[in-house]
Amino acid sequence: MSTRAEEAGLDREWFLRALLVLQAPRAVFVALRDDSDAAAYARQEPLLALTWLAGIAGVLASSVARTLLDDPVRDGLVVAIWAFIGGGVYAAAVFWLGGALVHGASQALGGQGTYRRARHVVGFACAPLALSLVLLWPIGLAAYGGDLFRTGGSDGGTGGDVLIWTAIAFGVWALALLVIGVRAVHGWTWARSLATVAIAAAPIVLLTLWHEFL
Repeated sequence: MSTRAEEAGLDREWFLRALLVLQAPRAVFVALRDDSDAAAYARQEPLLALTWLAGIAGVLASSVARTLLDDPVRDGLVVAIWAFIGGGVYAAAVFWLGGALVHGASQALGGQGTYRRARHVVGFACAPLALSLVLLWPIGLAAYGGDLFRTGGSDGGTGGDVLIWTAIAFGVWALALLVIGVRAVHGWTWARSLATVAIAAAPIVLLTLWHEFL
């Protein structure tokens, strides 16, 4: 009984930390230094929630989403299903590939952490993107409705630009949390932590530029 109570208490702690990471990120990331199996297991559900919500926000902000309703056969239900499934795929890519990149970069700079812990740092750093899904996108939908997913819609003016730039700001916040997370779990300087994130992000930036100018 005591073991079950301890496990339930640990689960609750990590659900609370999934919210607290937006206010006191360093304390949450320091707690990730505990890479025991019990702690990692307790983090699974909060990490799944954060990364999946962040993934949905990510695909909604993509250029593909802007044209989904150009085809009159598609409707809001199609957009919702696409965002849910696409968000899950995007979340998996960020969690596993992003974790691998952060782990590799930190190892290159002398880090001693595990790949699992690197994935968890990336997952908790996604919290601002998850927040944007429940805070920003409902406002956009209320203001523009289906025009958010249609070329030449009413979101094509200043209001739509503000929405996109606000979504980008949430992304920058997530990157800032990632730097804080790397610094907290390793006990590094800001410069070393920034270098780690820069090295981890370099392949993604190069791939994006290659795709844009191909």
